[in-house]
Amino acid sequence: IHRGPKGIPYAITHDGRTLRYPDPDVKVNDTVRVDIATGKMLDYVKFDAGNSVMISSGNNMGRVGVISHRERHPGSFEIVHIKDAVGHTFATRLQNVFVVGKGSKPWISLPKGNGIKLSII
Repeated sequence: IHRGPKGIPYAITHDGRTLRYPDPDVKVNDTVRVDIATGKMLDYVKFDAGNSVMISSGNNMGRVGVISHRERHPGSFEIVHIKDAVGHTFATRLQNVFVVGKGSKPWISLPKGNGIKLSII
């Protein structure tokens, strides 16, 4: 959250939208639900362990799971460990992860297969 002219707080989303007067609890990597017609923030989900996520890039792109924990590496890439619905765990970089729901219930409709990686083995 930044401060604009005259000290007005604002936040910028990943798709370039600017939200004026966001909730003070919203931090970087949190997901915000926005009303498209008015541009107002309706709700938000924190980037915490136990929330549903979707992987947006990298080798695990399209997978869906729940955050197990987050490894912080100052000066390097932060790693997020995720467990999917089948029980497989995998790790990816923080910038590849996008929170899509609170707890294990996603706010969005999931793709066919519910984001489970298929294996030929």
